[in-house]
Amino acid sequence: MFCDETQIKLTGGRGGDGCVSFRREKFVAKGGPSGGDGGKGGNMILKANENINTLSDLNTRKQYKAQDGARGRSKNMTGGNAEDMILPVPIGTIIYNPDKTKILADLSTKDQEYLAAKGGKGGLGNQHFATSINKAPKFAESGEPGEETTVQLELKLVADVGLVGLPSVGKSTLISHISNARPKIASYEFTTIIPNLGVVDMVRHGGSLQDSFVVADLPGLIEGASQGKGLGHQFLRHIARNKVLIHIIDPLRPKPIENFKKIQRELELFDKSLIKKPLLVAINKTDAIPEKDIEKIEKKLKEKIPKIKRIHRISAVTGVGLKELLFDTVKVLKKAQKTAETKAKKSKEISKDIPILTPHKQLVKFEIVKVKKRKGFKIFVITGERAEQLINMTDLKNDQGLERIYYFLNKMGIQKALKREKAVDGDIIEIADKKFPYRD
Repeated sequence: MFCDETQIKLTGGRGGDGCVSFRREKFVAKGGPSGGDGGKGGNMILKANENINTLSDLNTRKQYKAQDGARGRSKNMTGGNAEDMILPVPIGTIIYNPDKTKILADLSTKDQEYLAAKGGKGGLGNQHFATSINKAPKFAESGEPGEETTVQLELKLVADVGLVGLPSVGKSTLISHISNARPKIASYEFTTIIPNLGVVDMVRHGGSLQDSFVVADLPGLIEGASQGKGLGHQFLRHIARNKVLIHIIDPLRPKPIENFKKIQRELELFDKSLIKKPLLVAINKTDAIPEKDIEKIEKKLKEKIPKIKRIHRISAVTGVGLKELLFDTVKVLKKAQKTAETKAKKSKEISKDIPILTPHKQLVKFEIVKVKKRKGFKIFVITGERAEQLINMTDLKNDQGLERIYYFLNKMGIQKALKREKAVDGDIIEIADKKFPYRD
């Protein structure tokens, strides 16, 4: 089943807990702490794979979680790091935030990767907390939880050439003759309900292997497709990546010129960049119409639409004119690729010249976002990356662990900020949904 849009939830693996352990060796009196560190949790990675062309597999399962890191062990043995979980997606997959207001990544090339959710750090074993005052710490860090995120995936097929036109103009027949694609073909509208990809082997048509290209047979457009009518957006989004478009005209339909204009209008309404793409025009079914009628259509097209320089006469059924169309397509495609490479080179040069400055995330260490008033006490809700990490990696039921939290609250300036907010003994601090008492 073809699927080109889905939403999934991804969670990185949790880091392994640190170990609380002490040396127990023969002839070694009062051995010190020897608890090993926990292993790192696995990352969640999305990777472009050339062997798949649909998001169907991801659509059947909505949640994915990487493996957790292993716990630390005695004798200073570190727990094993978990393997990353790599989810294959088709080349051409765009990754958005859940409401599609921001593009997080565009996996447009083979083996391109996007780190969607990081695995958590492993907790430190008690060997790290030994001091001159506390030589036998009975405390170790918990593993850090992995990142959790929800992403929207949208597939835009990566094809060099796209076939566009009204339903039943012969696009499926054409792609089956010029490539290795075998789409469904029938004499009724909307036979093609999903895009079909095919590789045009130019050697078969008398050209060279280097000139071969990928062609997409896209579901037929109707008037109002830009507003979602018919197959609407499901069809239009796939045109975005095509370098060259071939517009197929059916001369047996009434008003072929008006039909051509309708399709061009829908492309423009959906995305103005689509009508700027190099365009080839092919009049299909020439074996079923007198030549004088074809000449009339050609003449009107050139009069009404001056940007059309050359019109191909083809018959997808008999193969007439297909070779000339393909060689002309290769020529236009090479020119389009050269233009795209030049633009990409210029944009890289510009990006090198302009430094991108971003604020350091640690500059904002914490924030008291809310004070909840309760009968007889207050709850201070605090956010901050480092503060939340410390809380998540500390067992608050462990007395030594709680002492460590108070030490860092003071060191980070949180204690001072709470005093300014008139916190008193008996109030509660809430960080990362965990609560513990305020201590003056």
